[in-house]
Amino acid sequence: MSADSQSAVSNAFSSHALSFTYSEFDAAAIQAYLPQLIQLLTDCVLHGASVGFMADLTEEKAAAFWHKVQTGVATGERRLWVALDAQRRLAGTVQLITDMPDNQPHRAEIAKLLVFSHQRRKGIARALMLHAQQEARAVGKSLLVLDTETGSAAALLYRSLGWQVGGHIPGYARLPSGPLAGTSIFYMVLKAGNSAKPSFFCHIG
Repeated sequence: MSADSQSAVSNAFSSHALSFTYSEFDAAAIQAYLPQLIQLLTDCVLHGASVGFMADLTEEKAAAFWHKVQTGVATGERRLWVALDAQRRLAGTVQLITDMPDNQPHRAEIAKLLVFSHQRRKGIARALMLHAQQEARAVGKSLLVLDTETGSAAALLYRSLGWQVGGHIPGYARLPSGPLAGTSIFYMVLKAGNSAKPSFFCHIG
């Protein structure tokens, strides 16, 4: 990546975001970080994130979720990127699900954008999303989809990144605290372009 390109990438993120290390985890790294991954999922659910779990999420159920992710990473059905702080502690994650039906090889899904509550508003989620989008383009995907709670902070982030709303479904899922909430379906059409990854991303495994 040229110096000008690196400068442009750096300018897209806050100084806080650039103080973290962004890495791709393989199955072995997921196992090594399993306790922190469990803590991350639990923290997000306890702070109200609508990510498929209720407030009574147990450690066993959280571990089972990450073992499922680990299997998907090992088989190439999904990819996992993480943000690590200066002490190599987990700060956030995002997943790209690439295993699609035979008639949808051009599509992938973004899933489980998670950031610890004490690490939010530092640009971590934005950095993870931009990298996932870039990697999807690099492997030939031209359409991304995701869903999130209607009106949530995540929905505002996706809009700011250029995602389009495909529709809203009222009363789609229960929040961790119990009430029903709507969900918004987002999509992004990826344009062909430079797929060089930002220099601050690396692979761990």
